[in-house]
Amino acid sequence: MTEKEALFEFVLRKADDTLILGHRLSEWCGHGPILEEDIALTNLSLDLIGQATELFQYAAKVEGKGRTEDDLAFLRLEREYKNVLLVEQPNGDFGKTITRQFFFDHFQKLLYERLMNSKDEQLAAIAEKSLKEVKYHLKHSSEWMIRLGDGTEESHQRVQDSVNDLARFIEELFYQDEVEELLISKGIAVDTSLFKEEYFQNINAVLSEATLSLPELKWQLNGGRVGRHSEHLGYLLAELQYMQRTYPGMEW
Repeated sequence: MTEKEALFEFVLRKADDTLILGHRLSEWCGHGPILEEDIALTNLSLDLIGQATELFQYAAKVEGKGRTEDDLAFLRLEREYKNVLLVEQPNGDFGKTITRQFFFDHFQKLLYERLMNSKDEQLAAIAEKSLKEVKYHLKHSSEWMIRLGDGTEESHQRVQDSVNDLARFIEELFYQDEVEELLISKGIAVDTSLFKEEYFQNINAVLSEATLSLPELKWQLNGGRVGRHSEHLGYLLAELQYMQRTYPGMEW
């Protein structure tokens, strides 16, 4: 694998994470539990899709095969998407959406803080710009975890059930293979294992305040990074890709 191929794959993985999660959050538009959260979740979605756009643009440039950001976002097959399984999980209730966001936000903050020092100037610039948004996302999801976890008996149980369900997808956030290893050696990517302990310290601190806890899971799910997804992604892509598949090359 060449450095160019590894960089394309790495950027594509990060773009897919934000695109798929952004689409999931967009499904809340008009369905939020209260007006403020309807607007907040929609804004989070726009932030993530904006980040995905910049990453797809850079991935297309690195690939150099004439594909655009729209081609990469809308015209690939399911097995060609490399997002982690966590972000494609269904929204469920509001508490489950917040829990999914909470696990992802903590990882993104630590990642982007370090990716700002990448020797790849474009990646570093994207990380610096995105970090400002991610910090808000993290504040939002963490505050809601505390509010729901330490709220009513029902809200506590619903969010604890969501933590129990989604915790099995956390390990994949730290997945690394020859793609990351090559880029880490070049000072481009980040060795996520170096902040894994900090990640768990951070989420456990919030969960403790929320009177919640991580389950003792030994079995973790993975496969998204190499194109093996849950059944949920196919349905999501059918909706996400509909307009481009129906009207190829259409532009607003």
